[in-house]
Amino acid sequence: MKHRFKRSFRIAARSAWLAGELGLALARFATLIAAHAGSPDRAARARWLQRACRRTLRVFHLHPRVTGPVPTSGLLVCNHLSYLDILVLGAITPCVFVSKREVNRWPVFGWFASLAGTLFLRREQRLDVARVTREMRGLLESGALVVLFPEGTTSDGREVLPFKSSLLEPATRQPHALSAGFIEDALNDGDVAEEVCYWKDMTLLPHLVNLFGKRSIDARLCFAELRQASADRKQLARRLRAEVVRLKEVFSL
Repeated sequence: MKHRFKRSFRIAARSAWLAGELGLALARFATLIAAHAGSPDRAARARWLQRACRRTLRVFHLHPRVTGPVPTSGLLVCNHLSYLDILVLGAITPCVFVSKREVNRWPVFGWFASLAGTLFLRREQRLDVARVTREMRGLLESGALVVLFPEGTTSDGREVLPFKSSLLEPATRQPHALSAGFIEDALNDGDVAEEVCYWKDMTLLPHLVNLFGKRSIDARLCFAELRQASADRKQLARRLRAEVVRLKEVFSL
């Protein structure tokens, strides 16, 4: 009974806390708009997102540990477990995410992703890949850090899924930095695959409420730089996946 009360109180308190942080982030974005004459660039949006993510991680009592050189520009590819990945990566370094269009329809989170300058891909439209690729290339040339999840979906984290190569074209034959990242979560009062990872037919609100009831979440991020890109995007996809798998084998919690 005591445990249930503590968990219910934790859920209520963190729900209110998150609402407050989202309100504060919106107020700061309004200030950003005023400071940039109504149109903040993606660099300013990325810095805004970083500050908001850092504060939001505290709501979940999520503690990231980082190994390896944190990328600041170029293309970063990473495995994908949950929407928490965006909070963790966004908190560590200013970046621009590439995401499926469906995320833009998520309540609240989709709106914030749009404000942060996320590139949304309509996966059902082949021609949209060319548009997103052009925008990625422009961001890379401007010195931004672009984050891509080439698995194309989330998983339970037990294995790294095959990487899709369609959005890797900007990284081929280009002088931009190229990094691989591996992210992993740990719970001391639950099952990571079923309670932290967001996959299968899970729905956002019940998953989020359950996370609020957890005492804390530990996250491990490992980064590695790739010295030379491949001229072939499919070969590059295999190489990047192999590097993420290596990081998983070396640094897994």
